[in-house]
Amino acid sequence: MSSFNLNVDVNQNGDTLDDIDDIDFSKLLEKPRPLNIERLRSLDERSLTELSGSPQLRNTDNASYVASPSVGRWSGFNTPRSVHGFESHPMVGEAWDALRRSMVYFRGQPVGTIAAVDNSEEKLNYDQVFVRDFVPSALAFLMNGEPDIVRNFLLKTLRLQSWEKKIDRFQLGEGVMPASFKVFHDPVRNHETLIADFGESAIGRVAPVDSGFWWIILLRAYTKSTGDSSLADMPECQKGIRLILSLCLSEGFDTFPTLLCADGCCMIDRRMGVYGYPIEIQALFFMALRCALLVLKHDGEGKEMVEQIVKRLHALSYHMRSYFWLDLKQLNDIYRYKTEEYSHTAVNKFNVIPDSLPEWVFDFMPSHGGFFIGNVSPARMDFRWFALGNCIAILSSMATPEQSTAIMDLIESRWEELVGEMPLKVCYPAIESHEWRIVTGCDPKNTRWSYHNGGSWPVLLWLLTAACIKTGRPQIARRAIEVAEARLHKDNWPEYYDGKLGRYVGKQSRKCQTWSIAGYLVAKMMLEDPSHVGMVALEEDKQMKPVMRRSNSWTC
Repeated sequence: MSSFNLNVDVNQNGDTLDDIDDIDFSKLLEKPRPLNIERLRSLDERSLTELSGSPQLRNTDNASYVASPSVGRWSGFNTPRSVHGFESHPMVGEAWDALRRSMVYFRGQPVGTIAAVDNSEEKLNYDQVFVRDFVPSALAFLMNGEPDIVRNFLLKTLRLQSWEKKIDRFQLGEGVMPASFKVFHDPVRNHETLIADFGESAIGRVAPVDSGFWWIILLRAYTKSTGDSSLADMPECQKGIRLILSLCLSEGFDTFPTLLCADGCCMIDRRMGVYGYPIEIQALFFMALRCALLVLKHDGEGKEMVEQIVKRLHALSYHMRSYFWLDLKQLNDIYRYKTEEYSHTAVNKFNVIPDSLPEWVFDFMPSHGGFFIGNVSPARMDFRWFALGNCIAILSSMATPEQSTAIMDLIESRWEELVGEMPLKVCYPAIESHEWRIVTGCDPKNTRWSYHNGGSWPVLLWLLTAACIKTGRPQIARRAIEVAEARLHKDNWPEYYDGKLGRYVGKQSRKCQTWSIAGYLVAKMMLEDPSHVGMVALEEDKQMKPVMRRSNSWTC
């Protein structure tokens, strides 16, 4: 396959593109295997306090542990017997075949994977390469010793970032990354170009906030996996990172270190009441900041950016660990909040009315366990569970070790609600009736227990698996993967499932959804070789741990 042709129209602006460290997770194995690794000192091991005062450049190897890549180790139908003594599931070979069918080529080079290879439905934008959707595909290729497609993707999206971005005569920030791109083939000229979407074609016309964060995270994963820092060291990449983060670190009217966002700016790309400070964006923001510290050069223009990052991380970690965290004790404290408090001695700093607590949260909260709630802003706490934000919180070490353990305890305690018959609930619980009409604008796709409104998304399997391995609970991931294997291939890799338990293929779910396929493959490869988790997990920085208390002014 030398090219991937898509008959599409040029976008409204007429733009085209013609040219273009960490913890040793292997110790968590029940039967560890010897790895060909070299121990290296890197910024992954250094505290933010060290970084803020150090003029030195980062270690170019950018990893505490660098494993020698084994090219083709997991290739397709010839996937070998597992190194841990159990047979690979027959789904693995089928998944690799399906993943390779989704590959997109631009002028003979692989540059990504389309969202879905489903010829039974109208394509809409599922024939495009989405930045967030490609991440699990990229990880699968990296784990399989095939980094070229990831490198090409990173470079092409970097070039797209440099475009002038206008929507209805309004110019977007210079650092905005595209939500997606597609290959346009001109049959007359026999010429291919790339066409990017920065939100002008999206549902609700919202620019993606998460694309830039995923790009930085993937750049660090590529560097970690290959041991090659030459890509990250390119002036273009260094500038791209700075442009992305400059949008987030600029000073303004904010009194919180969190990032203010609109509905529809992330994986939940429709109106679902996540406007404000959604947990998914805050966790990705935190992780992107930490990854940027590992790939940015700490001299010249990078030095000032590093100082801003370190300062923001300290404030962000305290804010998230203190105000977004919910466990039984904290729930009881909120239940007893006083309101209309003023000055710095206030305990109820956001003036949340206790009567606004939803009834379901009292039954959902186990005796041992906790999670980061969906949103915190003035007079508002969204107590819903969001899977992606909580998993990224663990992987980025935004969550303390105690909080990470509590999140795992919650998943085990509420297995039926969060996993059920298909991992994993994107959020819990679903909103319905009058609340659904108000919050979603009567969105017919986000009806209760469907799509983003309590639907089950197989792609989240890789994030759950990575979080389980990092916290030393691989048995949870193993159990979830077994649940997925019972149906996922038989149902032809759906995008999402409906129902309280995830029993039904989603009513508008695309089949042969690429990130469902890649998410499964990444989860399997991580379980068989947990050292892979180092690509997407960061060790806790001891200097960031805050004192976990609200205020000394609290009285019963």
